[in-house]
Formats: sequence, structure tokens, C-alpha cells
Amino acid sequence: MSSLTRHIEHVLKTATHPGAAARSRLAASWRRSLNHHGLDPGQRRDVQRICARSLAERMEQADCMRRIALPKIDALFQLVGGSGCGVLLTDCDGVVLDLRASDGDTDTFNAWGLAPGADWSEASEGTNGIGTCIAEARQVIIHREEHFHARNTAMSCMDAPIFGADGRLIGALDVSSARADQTASFNQLIAASVAQTARQIEADVFRAAFPEARIITAEAGSAEAAVLLAVDGDDIVRGATRAARKVFNLSQTGPISPRPASDLLGSEDDSNGFDGAQRAAVNRALSRTNGNVSEAARLLGIGRATLYRRMKRLGMRGE
Repeated sequence: MSSLTRHIEHVLKTATHPGAAARSRLAASWRRSLNHHGLDPGQRRDVQRICARSLAERMEQADCMRRIALPKIDALFQLVGGSGCGVLLTDCDGVVLDLRASDGDTDTFNAWGLAPGADWSEASEGTNGIGTCIAEARQVIIHREEHFHARNTAMSCMDAPIFGADGRLIGALDVSSARADQTASFNQLIAASVAQTARQIEADVFRAAFPEARIITAEAGSAEAAVLLAVDGDDIVRGATRAARKVFNLSQTGPISPRPASDLLGSEDDSNGFDGAQRAAVNRALSRTNGNVSEAARLLGIGRATLYRRMKRLGMRGE
């Protein structure tokens, strides 16, 4: 029995086992691929690709994310490209928008279907790094035989989702490799870099969406999450990243209900919380203007009277 035949039988046995999906996320994905998407793990046809016109439309729709992401993708490729890995950026549907691969590997990646225009959604390719990352909205590693389709079992894929300023998933960042000697521990190292880069893209997409706001970084339990709040000149929170929405129990997606930043970040008497950040910002502005409150207010983007009220509440004195 060939290794591909064994893989097909193992996937079918696992996906149809009544209790496997409850015990394993991988088995749950295999089951979705088989039952919900109607896929065959022994399917041999090539990865589906969209036409050039549809790809151009998707690139235009994802223009902001791509402009922000591409320099970071280049930097990530500098880290992993020498080991035979390729770096891919997809849209929210799992369609590849960009690929970074060495000249000697480009033809190989194209043959695998890892190229712009390829559809790597779970509905199209079953369990795979890109599609399962998007389907489950989480970081994943799909190593070789963990893929649903037998023809994809030579690959290892490390992926992280990218969320937009409104909390919705807007894309995925992928590093893929077909090196036979690639180990699970090496995958973990790459996955950490993928997650870090995805969070950097997400943070810059969020900042671009609120160009006039002050961006506050809040503490969170996970270093992988971009916990950011966008605050206007009146200290009202106008936006929050997906991770911040979870931390502060805000609506998961869409516009958030405006509320004072101090309501989320702590009491106004907490010198180590939001007031501390405000005091530091005011002091910086005053130092840059040699204590001139009117000029400091202009630098902070608020009115002179508003700054005086804020300074009074913070126990600060001004000329």
C-alpha cells in the first residue's frame, strides 16, 4: 500500500469516526472537508485558480492591506527564504494575492498551486494552512500528513490570520515549505515569526484606519495579539483591534459604541493607567512648547480650554 493510499484511508477513517472531531481540531477540519465541503482526500486535480480579472479586482479590494503588508512580507522572506520557504499573502477568502519565493523555487511553488490567484480556502482544498487558518480565525500549523488532500502532504504550512480595523478577518499570512527534512520544531520557530509579522500588519492597518486618533497599546495576556485602542481628542474610544475588543468585551466586529477611555483602562485616579498616559502626553507637549499651554493644545489637537480642564483634573499647573 502506498503512502498516499494510507493517508487517504487514515483521513476517511478519522473524519467519519463519531468522536474524533470532538477530541481534535485537526479531525474536525478533516470532517468539515469531507462532509460539509464534499471533498475527496484522493482528489488529483490541480488547485483551482481564479482568472486574471478577478485577481486584479481582489487586489484592488485589498489594496490598503497589501501596501502595508508587502514590506513586512519582504522582511519575513529574508528570514525564511534561504531555507526553501515561500511567503504568501491571501485575502479573506483564501485566494493568494502575493508570493515571495527564491528564483529557484518559484516554478516549484507554482506547480504546487502556491501562486497568485490560487484558491486555498478550506472549501476548495480541505484542511490546509491558509484555509484552516481562515476557517477557524486562528494561527495554525498544518504539517505534511495533516493536510486533507493526499497530494498536499509534501508541504508544511504555517499561518496566522490578519484582522482589519473593524475586527473582521481581512487576510492570512502563510509560510509554506516542501522540504522533506523540515521538522515540527522548525515549524514552530517559523510560526512565531509569521504570527509576529501578521500582528505588525494588523497594527499598521489599524493605525491607517484612524490617522487622526491617538493609538493606545493596552496590556494583554498574549504577546501575539495587537491590543490597540484609537482615542480621539476628547479621550473617547473610537476604534479597537480584534484583540482589544476581546479584552474589553466590546462588539466583535463593526463600529464600537463610543465610550471614555478611562472606563476601559481604569479609574481616573489610577496614575499608572490612562491618566498616566495622559499626563505623559501633556508633559511632552508642554516641554516642546516651553510651557505654552496654547501651543501645547495645538500640538495635542485639542482646544486650549479643553487642555486646561484636563490639566486641572490631572493636578497639573499651567501658565
